[in-house]
Amino acid sequence: MNWEYVVGLALLWIASFAVSIVAITVLLVHLPSTYFLDSHQRELWIDRHRVIRWTGIVLKNLLGLFLVLLGGVLSVPGIPGQGLLTVVIGLVLLDFPGKRRLEQSILSRPGLRVRVNRLRARFGREPLVLDDRV
Repeated sequence: MNWEYVVGLALLWIASFAVSIVAITVLLVHLPSTYFLDSHQRELWIDRHRVIRWTGIVLKNLLGLFLVLLGGVLSVPGIPGQGLLTVVIGLVLLDFPGKRRLEQSILSRPGLRVRVNRLRARFGREPLVLDDRV
């Protein structure tokens, strides 16, 4: 067995794990506290020209799709990387029917909500508010 290869894979796994954790932390900290409420406005660049707005929406969804596919590949045993975390980041970027309900059901788990709100508090952010009828 080539130890350089094993060490390289381990370093790649550690680097991708760190990048995934940082990305999720930044995402969760910068979300508005009302992001998961039905009343929260989710229109991207609504005040911009429609060409710019639709270009942004298409690019955001393409990046989300790429990250979901990459996460699927990274989830295969033997391939280093944080597949599940990459899929979650990709899903946050995608627009699809039922997305809001899925997000709310994931974050409605008490243990997860407590951890996310503790993280947000560490950065001086208000706790996330959820619709409790999920």
